[in-house]
Amino acid sequence: MSSPPVGEPSVVRDADALADAAAARVLEAAARAIAQRGRFGLALAGGTTPRTLYARLAARHASDPSWARTTIFFGDERCVTPDRPESNFRMAHETLLVHLAPRPHVQRIRGEIAPPDAARAYDLVLREWGDALDLVLLGIGEDGHTASLFPGDPALDERERLACDVLAPPEQAVRPRVTVTLPVLSAARELLVLATGAAKADAVRRSRAGDTTLPLPRLARDDIGWMLDAAAAGDARSG
Repeated sequence: MSSPPVGEPSVVRDADALADAAAARVLEAAARAIAQRGRFGLALAGGTTPRTLYARLAARHASDPSWARTTIFFGDERCVTPDRPESNFRMAHETLLVHLAPRPHVQRIRGEIAPPDAARAYDLVLREWGDALDLVLLGIGEDGHTASLFPGDPALDERERLACDVLAPPEQAVRPRVTVTLPVLSAARELLVLATGAAKADAVRRSRAGDTTLPLPRLARDDIGWMLDAAAAGDARSG
């Protein structure tokens, strides 16, 4: 599947087709970054939508040589130990990271320590990388949140820190979290937002329409890549 024109989403049939298309985008970004800069910085998303993508990468591309020059980051983490089922690291480790050979370098967020300390530590990790991340994978919640940047949270106004601790809304199962901030997303060479299911359609529509009460429109960039299944796109067609 070729990339759509800038500003237009890629709309595919279902979550399985989305995993195929997104895996191709990850490998293309890796090849481009390594050819240009000798390394690839990839930030993984948590939640349920990326799980199929990670499993697809593990099943079909585990031995791709680009992994040896890849550093894995995380867009956010729930403040739990890495063995807990709520951990974004655990999900990524079990579905993807443990299967890769060569192994990438992994920079996880230390969700098991105090959230302010974990945020300060990850801020340093991102600064030590010393460059924009090449590809940031993002999901989107039904409320429009991305990473752990929630509508109305003061973290949306953060301009200095690269990572900060946040308290998710009460309806979230795990409230204390660490997230990268909007400056990290703004600087990324490529952003790819993945969404599946009709429950995400309104948040996708509002974000793409520029509703600045939501996090993604506050990035003020018109090159966000959207990869949606037909239900999330509110569109019965597939691409």
